[in-house]
Amino acid sequence: MKPAATVTSFPRRDLLKTGGALLIGFAIRGAAPAQEAEGVAVVLGPDQPDPKRLDTWIAIHADNTATIFIGFVELGQGCSTALLQLAAEELDLEMSQVNSIRLESHTMPNQGGTVASASIARGGPRIRSAAAEARQALLKMAAQKLQTPVERLTVAKGVVAVAGDPKKSVTYGELVGGKPFNLPYTGRAPLKPARDYKIVGTRIPRRDIPDKAAGKYVHMQHVRVAGMLHGRVVRPRGQGTYGNGARVISVDERSVADIPGVRVIRKRDFVGVVAANEWDAVRAARQLKVVWDQPAALPGAAGMHQQMRAAKTTDRVVLNKGDISAAFHGAAHMISGTYQGPYQSHAPFGPNCALADVKADSALVLCSTQNIYDTRNKIAAVLGLAVQRVAIRYYEGSGTYGHSCYDDAAEAAAILSQEAKQPVRLQFMRWDEHGWDNFGPAHLADVRVASDASGKILAYEYHGWQHDWMITETSQQLALGTPAAESSGPISQEISAFNLGAMYAIPNMHLVNHRVDGVRGYLKGSFLRSPLDLSIAFASEQTIDQVAFLVGMDPYEFRKHNMKDEHWLGVLNAVAQAARWTPRKAGARPDARIANGRGIALGTHISSYAAAVADIEVDRETGKIVAKHIYGALDAGLGVNPAFMENQISGMLVQATSRMLKEEVTFSNTNVTSLDWNSYPILRFEECPAVTAVVVQHLDQPSSGGGEEVLGPAAAAIANALFDATGVRLREYPLTPARVLSALRRK
Repeated sequence: MKPAATVTSFPRRDLLKTGGALLIGFAIRGAAPAQEAEGVAVVLGPDQPDPKRLDTWIAIHADNTATIFIGFVELGQGCSTALLQLAAEELDLEMSQVNSIRLESHTMPNQGGTVASASIARGGPRIRSAAAEARQALLKMAAQKLQTPVERLTVAKGVVAVAGDPKKSVTYGELVGGKPFNLPYTGRAPLKPARDYKIVGTRIPRRDIPDKAAGKYVHMQHVRVAGMLHGRVVRPRGQGTYGNGARVISVDERSVADIPGVRVIRKRDFVGVVAANEWDAVRAARQLKVVWDQPAALPGAAGMHQQMRAAKTTDRVVLNKGDISAAFHGAAHMISGTYQGPYQSHAPFGPNCALADVKADSALVLCSTQNIYDTRNKIAAVLGLAVQRVAIRYYEGSGTYGHSCYDDAAEAAAILSQEAKQPVRLQFMRWDEHGWDNFGPAHLADVRVASDASGKILAYEYHGWQHDWMITETSQQLALGTPAAESSGPISQEISAFNLGAMYAIPNMHLVNHRVDGVRGYLKGSFLRSPLDLSIAFASEQTIDQVAFLVGMDPYEFRKHNMKDEHWLGVLNAVAQAARWTPRKAGARPDARIANGRGIALGTHISSYAAAVADIEVDRETGKIVAKHIYGALDAGLGVNPAFMENQISGMLVQATSRMLKEEVTFSNTNVTSLDWNSYPILRFEECPAVTAVVVQHLDQPSSGGGEEVLGPAAAAIANALFDATGVRLREYPLTPARVLSALRRK
């Protein structure tokens, strides 16, 4: 276990008071360093590089450096550096000798989406194995050139030398620099054992941070190209049901006639504007008069969960173990409850943006995405071009944490460019981003847990309701009339045995997933960081806590009492140790106005192991909860870079606090009504808790997910801390002051 990393909040106002002065300076220039014009030339080639060829993954240069071709995108998680660590380790190169290039279709391997914390778990083995195979090939070349058996060769910094005769050496660059390997990628080369690691497992600084800190990093929102137009979409302020999309009744182009040079673009129900000047496009999008058909087809936020329960569902028994009925019948203690989780938004700070240059027979789209090849398929379908004639070039956006509107923006830019016959930079407005997001789906849960008199859990039952994820982007739906449809299949779209009860040794379990039809009567939904896991942990771990309370056991000791898996025990003990947990029965707090509470919880996403402790304060008069300190522990197998994992844990703890205390999409019977930061509040800087991140390291085990797993237990720990502070439980989040006060009055 690595030492805990603690971050304590320090309000900016206090910093300014301490400094005694604030100096503001500025300079005027044509463009900021991160806003230089970007070339649009692209070479279209084969559909995608052949993953069975070693040259698809690695190139060795004459200067003894290597380029590693990585198919995963940098989203702020540090994978663009961590994957280079794996390659450098296997190649016996230093980090200064390895690099990568901008991710682009036709030149980078298709490694699938950067989703489900997969960049290291799925991408790492392929990069690592390719590097090992390249090293093996280079050693064979060196053995032939040096006329020495491979067994007598050593490698350091890309220099192959004969053991005992260091003057007899050759560099990788001299062996193959500038030329392809022309070898198949077999994946059979032996990997370096963990005991020999020099780079993997160390705290190498992230490659992208210096430019980001200096304002030189080129985010998607910064990119400009010569001759481009600025574009905006025009839609109702807030989406209605996913199935209905948005239907145009009429468009009055005369309403923007006073804005010179503005063009109104319409394709079926897709409406947008383009102009040479960005402010003209913004004004036109605001001013254009469009009459929309907005049927009252939503249940409203207050009626959504009742609609889910009453809906006809597709049911699947996820797990049925033991005799659940007999176990509940003979139990000494039993608790049941219903829990509700809302839609929540991706809400990136900078609305999504894309730039498209569409020609008669080809297209280049510069955009943010989590999967360049999937985005390419979508763009090709919208434009009516062959997939091979569309190129996608990746630029990092302002943060996404799941499937936000990046594909929607890319499609919109492509449609506008195709119609305008010029490059178009399209950026969403705040009301577009908030109102037309692919929200993290809402969840309804019925939970029942029973134990014997000694505190052993005998039975566990969970029924979960939610809909699947959208697959038809709004731009395509409006422009082509493509029907709304949902995906199915991924484990993270529904309840699973792994994040429901797998952490405990329970002999009798019954888990049922109830899938509702999300096309009719619901909002667009897709994966939001740690999808469903907050709702699942919120429901499950509160119920576990309630059983501990009935038994009269400390919440931490009760969980240990019911666990056998060493990974779950490892994170539970690690977070309790970091938080200096003192055993006691929860809920025994005095009735002072400011009540202090502490909660603990376990949870995960789909692969790793996580636990959290939350220390909070509750104002009984206002109902406001203040998160004071959140602790998170994560076991994700091999942590390639523990510092990156600590960063991820810290971010998850803050985001879980925001989502548990503040975030909720609101909507009426016709449309979404939370369209800005006032109607969809998030945690402010001064409200951030101190955070402590603990990495449980296993150098000899495969890497698993490290970017989502702590969110669920952190959210549940906050809910359990509320009970510890006040003796009341909330069955619906976010834990707003109004809901807290209502619960206190009912106590």
